[in-house]
Amino acid sequence: MTGLTRLQNTADHALMMEAFNRDGGVIVENLFPADVITRMRDAVKLKAQASRPGSKSPEALWKIFHGEKTIRFTGLGMIDPAFFEMLANPILQRISDDVLLSQFGSYWLNTGQTMLIGPGEPAQYLHRDCTNWTAYCRPLWPRCPEVTVSTMIALEDMTEELGGTRVIPGSHLWEDIDRVGLSEQTVATEMPAGSGMIYSGKVIHGGGANRTKDQWRFAMHISFVAGWLTPEEASALAYPIDVIKALPERTQRLLGYRSYDPTPYYRSGRLWLKDFDAITVDS
Repeated sequence: MTGLTRLQNTADHALMMEAFNRDGGVIVENLFPADVITRMRDAVKLKAQASRPGSKSPEALWKIFHGEKTIRFTGLGMIDPAFFEMLANPILQRISDDVLLSQFGSYWLNTGQTMLIGPGEPAQYLHRDCTNWTAYCRPLWPRCPEVTVSTMIALEDMTEELGGTRVIPGSHLWEDIDRVGLSEQTVATEMPAGSGMIYSGKVIHGGGANRTKDQWRFAMHISFVAGWLTPEEASALAYPIDVIKALPERTQRLLGYRSYDPTPYYRSGRLWLKDFDAITVDS
């Protein structure tokens, strides 16, 4: 099967959106500046030294999903502010605006976490990210609007042998939401450090198997979700107000420090309020 389209960061936005809509995702090389990736990678590696692999959840399902030999942690802005620069990436913002802002008026951070796959980790089971909100998408599938946009980011070169994320291009258009496909239908995501695979919440994917004996896959994940849906991570509890005050307004909104505006008519915010007032960094 043919893999996802691979474009440089200088490619026309329309080409990126064409690939995203057709295949369910697109690989953008050099998505992030080298210095930003270096700072984020070094901070992640330092934090990983004090982190244990495996799921923090007691539930068997999540232990399998998260992987026994995979290190995951969140709150990446607290280990290095390079994370906040990544949230403001213009290509990622423009694609997310096209997919989410145009439909829902606002979106916020769903995940900002590491996915460090260790040697000997088997492939993750295939899934769609949008099924976090199955109650919404199931009745309209597959014609329901996109509610989440994800990006898998290579902090170091990502290869199939290291566990490059496996994807079934075009699976976001399948008529059956419960059809998850077969491993032989997947293609591995391979990309150099600083690149990102930007993909639909509907497309089927999963972490690949790390077939090496002593190497880790260093990658991280940023995803956004429509502002009226509950995100996976409670980012507003992870960042103190003193950190938030120094960030741009859009980043504050992504992290839960601004109210949700459901339509252009309520610019003060009508959801995620505090005592009937829109949330700002001063409230």
